[in-house]
Amino acid sequence: MARRIYAIDQGWTLKQADDVSSEFLPVAQFPTTVHLDLLHHGLIPDPNIGMNENTVQWVGEKSWLYRTAFQNPKTPTQKAVLAFDGLDTHATVRLNGVIILKTQSMFIPERVDVTNSLSTDDEELNVLEITFESTYLIGKRLVERNPDHYWGCWNGDPSRLAVRKAQYHYGWDWGPTLLTCGPWRPISLETYTARISDLSFATNVCKSLKTAEILATAEIEGIAEEVMFTITYDGREIAREVVTVDENGIATTTFRAQSPKLWYPHSYGAQPLHLLTATLVQEKTPLDVCEKRFGLRRVEVVQRKLKDDCGTSFYFEVNNIPIFCGGSNWIPADSFIPRITSRRYRDWVRMAVQSNQIMLRVWGGGIYEEQAFYDACDEMGVLIWQDFMFACGNYPANPEFLNLVRREAISNIKRLRHHPSIVLFAGNNEDYQYCETENLDYDPHDHDPESWLRSSFPARYIYEKILAEATSSLVPGTYYHFGSPYGGKTSADPTVGDIHQWNIWHGTQEPYQNFPYLSGGFVTEFGMQGLPSMKTLNDFLPGEENPDRYALSSTIDFHNKADGHTRRIAMYMNENIRYSFEPLETYVYHTQLMQAECVSTAYRSFKRKWKGPGKEECAGALVWQLNDCWPGTSWAIMDYSLRSKLSFYAIKRELQPLTIGLQRTVKTIPADQYTRAYVRTVHKCEMWAVNLSLETQDVYLTIHSFDLTTNKRTTVTGQPKTTQLLPNRSTELTNFEIPGSGEDSDKANQTVIAAYLHDRSGKQLARAVNWPEPLKWVHMPKSGKIDIKLVGGGSELSSDEPRAISLSADVCIKGLQLECKGKECVVFEDNGVDVVPGEEVIVSAEGLRVGDEGNLVVKYLGMGD
Repeated sequence: MARRIYAIDQGWTLKQADDVSSEFLPVAQFPTTVHLDLLHHGLIPDPNIGMNENTVQWVGEKSWLYRTAFQNPKTPTQKAVLAFDGLDTHATVRLNGVIILKTQSMFIPERVDVTNSLSTDDEELNVLEITFESTYLIGKRLVERNPDHYWGCWNGDPSRLAVRKAQYHYGWDWGPTLLTCGPWRPISLETYTARISDLSFATNVCKSLKTAEILATAEIEGIAEEVMFTITYDGREIAREVVTVDENGIATTTFRAQSPKLWYPHSYGAQPLHLLTATLVQEKTPLDVCEKRFGLRRVEVVQRKLKDDCGTSFYFEVNNIPIFCGGSNWIPADSFIPRITSRRYRDWVRMAVQSNQIMLRVWGGGIYEEQAFYDACDEMGVLIWQDFMFACGNYPANPEFLNLVRREAISNIKRLRHHPSIVLFAGNNEDYQYCETENLDYDPHDHDPESWLRSSFPARYIYEKILAEATSSLVPGTYYHFGSPYGGKTSADPTVGDIHQWNIWHGTQEPYQNFPYLSGGFVTEFGMQGLPSMKTLNDFLPGEENPDRYALSSTIDFHNKADGHTRRIAMYMNENIRYSFEPLETYVYHTQLMQAECVSTAYRSFKRKWKGPGKEECAGALVWQLNDCWPGTSWAIMDYSLRSKLSFYAIKRELQPLTIGLQRTVKTIPADQYTRAYVRTVHKCEMWAVNLSLETQDVYLTIHSFDLTTNKRTTVTGQPKTTQLLPNRSTELTNFEIPGSGEDSDKANQTVIAAYLHDRSGKQLARAVNWPEPLKWVHMPKSGKIDIKLVGGGSELSSDEPRAISLSADVCIKGLQLECKGKECVVFEDNGVDVVPGEEVIVSAEGLRVGDEGNLVVKYLGMGD
């Protein structure tokens, strides 16, 4: 008989296991976590609101019992297995009063043969109970039992290192401490005589891209004769093979394709997905069916000596195309994973694509994400850098822990390896960096794994042996990186591997204008904080008269978990922007504008170093971070409620296929070698363009300058009128003196530069507006007219619903933010834009209606000064 799967998702109840007075209550949903269930019954307040996080800490130090009952399957002669996709974390499972399983890892799916444990009376229900002990307290005891290990970490309690639980649950510098437990992934009962225990494949696309091979393998549990493999595309079967199962329970076959349909990251090509189906057959009767989607692509991480720069490249080549990987870091999108729906995952990934991001990095302190996340990335063409779940600490390496890690690695590689979006596995997040900071033992010339176990940094054994062997065996075609950051003499070496550039905000806390000098071969982390939207602030500051609705309130401070955040935000704000704390809406705007200016400077600077073949001095920039797990202030470019900050739009502009870069330089030239009084200060502006398309672009160049004092516009002359932008690289265009700079330095510091690229027909291809910095010294125009019109289809509004907003101004405007008051359904394609006189900026928008002119609200820098 065919395998049958019965979801065990009904009738679940829970109670506090260590309280005799506690009574069973129905769960809020399934899968679930204890906080969701307690919240559902009003037994705890919402930890996302106010300071309720503190109030619910007791939950993580108690034991909790989940219980349900289910009927016997209708197939008594078959093998019966209970499958637990994820139990968080230290669980004891009883079936009909007998212990059948004990777990120690949130990340390992478990299967238990219960054929002989089910009720012998078909009329009697089987009782399934799962007791979750406090993983926090277990971790504390494990630390006490191993005093010789150096238990140190950044973020959270060091006891998190001892347990295989999502590390961010212990609190991070962007999220709360909420120590969950519960059946966080599905539970099911399977019955079968034989099943496909694993379906895998290895794809090989030849260098010419003209042919491809798919080696498909099915591993069989039980007795069966053969496996029928089929490949379908767009609902049509394109290949079929029937293979005999060998004596080891393996069936394998190779498919060959001519002129294969290849999978590309978005903006480089399509994302065709094929379906591999394996049907297990015994005496012509199907026993089991397993399916995996896949995409055919050729991926290589290219590391070779750079031509004009000391160092080695680190870039991804997909189907022979070098890819500049602009993108962001992904953290879990909620503190309580089961309430993230498939739709919400798709919404997050869609927003990344809409902001022109090519890559997301699944950060190593969260979880191996749900299939819905990777499915969305497969379908939308987003590359994934996948960390293993180790972050910011010195993990132990005793035999029991290593065994858990080995099982975790094998399980999750098998679970994820079919996704074409995953192009790299990395061993950890910042663990080598932690090792260096704490001066732990690490000798790169020591190649004896046994000696690593005896060192003060024993987790090296995990990253360089266990995970390296697991990836080599199970996904040999996917590059494995020991950690992130990793490479060179230290993890901060910008010439080899990847780096995390935190000398802006953390570290030396340099001005963000220094990003051009802080690049690396691949920058996997950098960022700046900004407050969330007012609507999200209101979500955790409920009540119109809430006394903490002001910028420096204790509640707003509580919802920013970064050490020293008050001083650091103030420092970067004070260095760059004239701002005010009141009203709160204005302060939020100012922090978001500062964040946007920072990250756009970084992307612009890093992309400039993508110089073409042999000169890939920077091949990727992943901002920290895309998303949030709760409502608060962080480095996220979109807040917990999927509301975009101004930095989201800034990144979208900087990651367009064709962009302009502008950077000012100042040089003081003395009249002779002795004088201090007689000097000439020259202000110049370097200009370059980045063409990430695969076609050469012939462009026409226009540059204007605007004197903020007189509002006079001047065309910058003496520059090349036309130029050719070679494909997939940056091109230096010109370096011109800012009008008036030699005569009056103050004039240059009050001059705005606007640059444009057009094609032969006059169509604008790219624009950039460069302001003097710091912005706090700029004399913003005190009066001027901003003209806002609703337009449809690129023309003046007709009887159709408006589809865009036309912006123009008779003075220079910095960071113009649009909002449609009372209508959150209106989604703007761009926001926080700069506008200069003589141009019309069109911002597309969804959800506008005729008459919405009166609902449009704007903010811009200097407004109301």
